[in-house]
Amino acid sequence: MDMNWISIGDISDIPLRGARCVKTPQGKVAVFRTAENEVFAIEDHCPHKGGPLSQGIVHAKAVTCPLHNWVISLETGKALGADEGEVRTIAVRNENGALYIALESLMMAAE
Repeated sequence: MDMNWISIGDISDIPLRGARCVKTPQGKVAVFRTAENEVFAIEDHCPHKGGPLSQGIVHAKAVTCPLHNWVISLETGKALGADEGEVRTIAVRNENGALYIALESLMMAAE
């Protein structure tokens, strides 16, 4: 299946160890930039109580939810440690700093 890549701006729009929230027809997506300049995208709600992950603390390849400190892997979308649950991950492409997300990956997961 061909991916439908949607431009979401430039990597410089996201601070190191930071995030931004992108609104899509399928819901909010949190796009994260790690200290190593890796970019990940996951659904912007914690599997625990729906906290805004885009407002959490980024460390290594994980984010800590601002509400109840659940730690979510940016690579897998799974809760780490003793917590259980997961969010969908969204494919991201970085072309010389220009960022794109694949909306198909959101729609397929929603079906």
